[in-house]
Amino acid sequence: MKTKKVYVYRSFERFWHWLQAILIMFLSFTGFEIHGNYTFFGFEEAVRYHSIAAYMFLILIIFAIFWHFSTGEWKQYIPTKDNMVAQMKYYISGIFKHAPHPTRKTVLSKLNPMQRLVYFGLKIMIIPLSVISGLLYIFYRYPQSYEIKIISVESLKVIAVVHTIAAFLLVAFLVVHLYLITTGETITSNLKAMITGYEELEIDEDEEVQIKEQAS
Repeated sequence: MKTKKVYVYRSFERFWHWLQAILIMFLSFTGFEIHGNYTFFGFEEAVRYHSIAAYMFLILIIFAIFWHFSTGEWKQYIPTKDNMVAQMKYYISGIFKHAPHPTRKTVLSKLNPMQRLVYFGLKIMIIPLSVISGLLYIFYRYPQSYEIKIISVESLKVIAVVHTIAAFLLVAFLVVHLYLITTGETITSNLKAMITGYEELEIDEDEEVQIKEQAS
């Protein structure tokens, strides 16, 4: 089986990935300031910037959902049991012993079983939880306003706790993701691939034909 530099990550995929990462980091930074952990922008400005970034994140999610379904890329995130145990053992111990990777990355299967499971949970649980609780937080009703009346100040505490839990889960995902970036063929290979779109992969003849058909 030969190796070839393959166009793995399309332009919108890379744009969406980097903008999402920037927005999550900025939302985390302003969100924890709102919680009083430190002072940088000041409370009122932090709230304003946090709300603006939240709307940008929501718009990006809408475009990303459309792109994933229009291109069929949503299939990349469907969990599978194949090689799941082997992948777990690799991350627990094999990776530190320079063991061979138990799964092979292809254009049609970019994610290993563990990544599929984590990203699936991120997309159907953590991000929706963060977005929905955030919107409820934005539109809760002050006594003098005309927002969503059922969401009163009394129910705000629960919404705030849920939103904070979702934020911690997103930060935890980001930290693990940053670490796993360094576990490619070289410490920077995964990073370069998400910048240029190209990655050196092992491919067989059938995959090479499929790649050519997609490019044409």
